[in-house]
Amino acid sequence: MDTAASVFDSAFWMTSAAILGLLVLSAFFSGSETALTAASRGKLRSKSDKGDLGAKMALTITEDNERLIGSVLLGNNLVNILATSLATSLFTRAFGDSGVALATLVMTLLVLIFAEVLPKTYAITNAETAASRVAPIVRLVILVFSPMVMAVRALVRQVLRMFGVKADPDSHILAVHDEIAGALSLGHSEGVVHKDDRDRILGALDLSERTVEEIMLHRSKIEMIDVTLGPEEILAHCLNSAHTRLPVYRDDPDNVIGVIHAKDLLRAMHKMAMGPDAAPDGLRGFNVMDVAMKPYFVPETTALDEQMRQFLHRRTHFALVVDEYGSLQGLITLEDILEEIVGEITDEFDIDAENPLRKSDDGHFLVDGSMTIRDLNRATDWNLPDDEANTIAGLVIHEAQSIPTQGQVFSFHGFRFEVLQRKDNRLTRLKIRPL
Repeated sequence: MDTAASVFDSAFWMTSAAILGLLVLSAFFSGSETALTAASRGKLRSKSDKGDLGAKMALTITEDNERLIGSVLLGNNLVNILATSLATSLFTRAFGDSGVALATLVMTLLVLIFAEVLPKTYAITNAETAASRVAPIVRLVILVFSPMVMAVRALVRQVLRMFGVKADPDSHILAVHDEIAGALSLGHSEGVVHKDDRDRILGALDLSERTVEEIMLHRSKIEMIDVTLGPEEILAHCLNSAHTRLPVYRDDPDNVIGVIHAKDLLRAMHKMAMGPDAAPDGLRGFNVMDVAMKPYFVPETTALDEQMRQFLHRRTHFALVVDEYGSLQGLITLEDILEEIVGEITDEFDIDAENPLRKSDDGHFLVDGSMTIRDLNRATDWNLPDDEANTIAGLVIHEAQSIPTQGQVFSFHGFRFEVLQRKDNRLTRLKIRPL
């Protein structure tokens, strides 16, 4: 009886209470680390903008993750080691030498369940809420442990430098663009984000990584007006065209000297033919260059987001694309850039051309060779690479290292490609299916 009383004295209960308090602190540190690292900075920013001071403080302390994690881990290890030491002393006093093993077993279970799994499960389930609640206390912990953490951080960097590793505290593991793209892809795979919404947002994000060369209308498909044509021929050309603006050239299609707008042309011709000073043969003296606008040339390497800003700044949406030697390569419009975000834009004046992508009854896809790889990927949810070529035909030629003949079949990137039609050196129609 005296032995039991000597074991379960006031020192025993005080030590037990200290161990319990240390486990609570350990749970706090573990949950805080998980909450502050798992919380979305976007959601925290939204809560901060609504006046949540805890979210605002959480944003502040997570700006330096290295200092945050160092302080929390330091506090967590201190309380865990201290709790284990006290438990070992307590169990040794009660059970002798076997108390060491028993203390190890009991503390492992207590720390694992109540100081690790339980708080971290709650923190990761309610990351933003938990981060807002613990931020004021964690901020105080960081201030207290800051000198020690700075010393530890300097030592760690020296050790890493010995192995050739450079630690940059300002670098982010994932760029914001990659984080958004990953979240959208995950949301789409889980059925939360619709494919069209994902494509629109990713299209807007990718504008800075793509150039006008990738989406421009190639020079071979540009409708042009020869400046030497007569007024009637120019008028007929404009009326028969599906486009509002047409480039005007002299002698050589590469020598573009202006851009004519159909409305300006009709207004000028109407004035000459039916205006106050109209004459029976008034149109004979019409000069198309009198109403033509100065052409706007852009390099083919211009990024799409920069080109869109230029269109908005210049209050125009039509530009001719040239290469490094000044040779005409194609044209681009503001609509082309917007289509990279929202998809194909058509109106009542667009020509009903054959669909560049059609699925056959046998599961193959019949694809126009001039269709861009990006458009095909968006339409089919495939992931064909577009680093070496912009169009499907270009991809096949690049992989084949030659210009294939009609009927040839290739397999690469997990797909089967069959050349259905070839015109001159262009692959105009292909059949594709996943392997």
